[in-house]
Amino acid sequence: MRLTKFTDLALRAVMSLAATKDAEPLTTREVAHAMDVPYTHMTKAVARLQHLGVIEARRGRGGGLALTEAGRHTSVGRLVRDLEGEEEVVACEGDSPCPLRGACRLRGALRTAQEAFYSALDPLTVNDLAASPAGPVLVGLIGRRHI
Repeated sequence: MRLTKFTDLALRAVMSLAATKDAEPLTTREVAHAMDVPYTHMTKAVARLQHLGVIEARRGRGGGLALTEAGRHTSVGRLVRDLEGEEEVVACEGDSPCPLRGACRLRGALRTAQEAFYSALDPLTVNDLAASPAGPVLVGLIGRRHI
């Protein structure tokens, strides 16, 4: 199972916000800079996370990004499911559907493996992702604010 770059980016954003929970809110630009990703990509991830209720974004003076309380306790498995969508690992339909579709055992096995992947992430919360040793590293990355 391989996550999309979008999901990876969104997870890195929530990890950064979880690690800096007591600090002043971070801006999207600061998170993008710390993660060394384009600002435009981060804005898309932030918008999706906001839509999911994981983060809140406030504009203006004193504004920035913050994890919601629900976001802190969100299951990483649930978050990855929401970000990745419900698509199967393999596409058996499309322009030229697979001739084995009706008798294929691989599709079911891959669906089971995909769910096992997500289930392995279910016990972790966003707060867990920012625990040591990752938390101090994330804080160090964010701490280099020279934007």
